[in-house]
Amino acid sequence: MALAAAAPDEICGLLFGQSDRIEAMCRAANVAPDPARHFELDPSVLIAAHRAARAGGPQVIGHYHSHPSGVARPSVTDAACASPDGSLWLIVGGGEARLWIAQPDDGMENEPGNELAVRFVEAMLDIR
Repeated sequence: MALAAAAPDEICGLLFGQSDRIEAMCRAANVAPDPARHFELDPSVLIAAHRAARAGGPQVIGHYHSHPSGVARPSVTDAACASPDGSLWLIVGGGEARLWIAQPDDGMENEPGNELAVRFVEAMLDIR
């Protein structure tokens, strides 16, 4: 959280572990064109992590990013960019960290253009 609080731009990285436990984190460069307002994980870090996971390494279960001038809730932009795949979204903002799961928005799936609508459900975050 200290790193996120000190950075003027959004920071981001990957989460590794099991579906019920984050075991490790890996920072990635934010390569977004406007990193003060958006994040985009460095594709080389993302590809390397998925290759390592396929070879038996740690499983990628989600990612983290910060909202430097916002709150630790998914933004409209986050929802527009998310896939409803059950991945974890750890968001840091406003002096707190909150964990979210990206799930299908069952109430929106039958509406035109919303085949991949996402609903974020807050998950328990046990920081030890």
